Formats: sequence, structure tokens, C-alpha cells
Amino acid sequence: MRFLILGGTGWLGGNVARDAVTAGHEVVCVARGSGVPSGARLVNADRNLDDALAPLAATAWDAVVDIASEPGHVRRAVRDLASVARNYVYVSTCSVYPSLAAFGIAEDAPLHSPLVDDAVTDWSQQYGPAKVACETAVRAAFGPNRSVIVRPGLIGGPGDKTGRSTYWPLRFARSSGIPAKVLIPDIPDLPTSVIDVRDLAAWLVRLAEGGTSGIFNAAGESIPLRQHLTAAQEVAGYRGEVVAASSRWLANNGLQQWAGSRSLPLWLHDNDLRGIGALSSQRALAAGLVRRPLADTLADTLAWGLAQHLPTANGSGLTDAEERDLLASLPQ
Repeated sequence: MRFLILGGTGWLGGNVARDAVTAGHEVVCVARGSGVPSGARLVNADRNLDDALAPLAATAWDAVVDIASEPGHVRRAVRDLASVARNYVYVSTCSVYPSLAAFGIAEDAPLHSPLVDDAVTDWSQQYGPAKVACETAVRAAFGPNRSVIVRPGLIGGPGDKTGRSTYWPLRFARSSGIPAKVLIPDIPDLPTSVIDVRDLAAWLVRLAEGGTSGIFNAAGESIPLRQHLTAAQEVAGYRGEVVAASSRWLANNGLQQWAGSRSLPLWLHDNDLRGIGALSSQRALAAGLVRRPLADTLADTLAWGLAQHLPTANGSGLTDAEERDLLASLPQ
């Protein structure tokens, strides 16, 4: 098959390109950067330009895989490729749902109104609406029978530079002090889920190979936060103390929820967001999504992070000094 991957130099796109090459497909990656996997061909293009994909619109493609978030990029891509591509696999996000409060959100839940503009000016407010606009463009150009929309939850695994899936195994592996202590949020039953980037990429290739159509959530198995943290401790071989702090105390001391600097990744104290760790992926599982055990993802992520000499707070989490200060200020 002839694969056109709009991306292919980033984290998820690179994994998709690598898997497609391994499966024996002809793979062309379109990107502004470099570093496509061995065996794939790179076409440099700036998708901000109206005619960026024009050189590719004269070739027949069995599948297009697109991960873009700017509506203009996707609108122009489907305009140029609808007549030459058999099907279009678009990677969206669970952020298309305006409310993530409920557990078990399925694909027929209400969506944001699509962003009208081609470009995003405020990602914090427009990310979800922008992805809805991209989905809308794909479905309008390719129709429901030639398009696949995949809405992942939290993606993790080796190569995660957001720090969301690296923080806990690295924190437990590197905890020091006598006695060793790690600060955790006291919300053990909070649902969490992480889908391994490798599992998602492999499934995207299979969807494209099979000409599958439809809309799918794609999240990891939903488990309580306590189980996630226990798995992180075990892969790190941590035998020290865990110190739990209430969500109110953490928030009052300036910690961010979910991700980012001075955060405890995966922790959520906003009830309107807690369903993000409990999305329904039943439709995706029925369509062949295979998820490896979380412990395997965390172990491989830890090994990658250590090999890369990543700081524990790599995009998300607490620095060693921040954690020490917080532990020292906890009421006894």
C-alpha cells in the first residue's frame, strides 16, 4: 500500500511511519522538519501555504494519516487529496468533548462547536473546537465510509516529552533521602488511563490497511490512580514511603493539575475533567485496538527516560527541590 503521512517526524507520526514501513508499505512523510524513519521518504512542505500539498495531489494514495490540529491545514489537505486518496485516517482528541465530567464517555457524546478560523490563536481555549473543525472537514470531504476519526485520551510511553507518563516512574526511581519519600495526591480512586504510543500507532496502521471507517475513542485501560502509582513504584523498584496530600492542600500550595510545571501528573481536582481517565474505548477494542499492560509501558518509559538522562520534571511534575519543600511544609 501507498501511505501518505502528514507528519512523520514527530512522536506519534514517527511511530506510525515506522510501523507502516515495517509492514512493507511505501511511506511518504510530509513535514517541515527532518528525521523520518529509515525506509520512509520525506517531502518537505509548509502546510501554512495554500499549495503545500499540490505536488502530492497527482499521486494515488491508499491511505492518508493526519495528526494536524490547525483547521486550515486539514481543510486544505482534504481539498487536495479527496480525489486521489482511498481513505483518510485523522487523529483527533478526546478534548473535542466539551464536558469530560462523566465516566464512560462514548463517541456519540456532544462536541464543541467547530472553530471557524483556519488558525488557532489560543490553544488553551480553542484546541477542542479546532479538532472538531478538522474532524468536520475530513468527514465532509471523504464521507463516513472513507474516513476514520480517532480520539485518543492520554498518550504515553517511550519518547513522551510532555512528562505526563515519565514523571512517576522517574520520580520513584530517583527518590533519595533518609528515609526516601515521594509526594502523591490523596485521591486513590481517581480513574486514570494511558494508551501506549506504540499501541496507538500500530492500530492506526491496521485501520488504514483495512480501510476501516468510523469514529473511535482510543484510551488506555481505566484504572484507579492508586493502581497506576503502584505499577510505577514496582517498575522503579521503590521501597520507600509515599506521602499523600489532599487535593485542597495541593491546590492551595500552587500545584497544577494534570500536567505542566509544578504539577503532579494525572492528578485532577476539577470534577469536570475526571472522566478523561475513564473514556469508553469499547468501539476501538472491537475494531482491533490491542493495549499492552500498563506496567510494560511504564517500564519501557522509565528505561527510555533514564537512557536519555531526562530530568524527573521533564515538561511536567515537580523538581527535586519543589518536592522537598512541599514535603517539609506538610502538616504532621
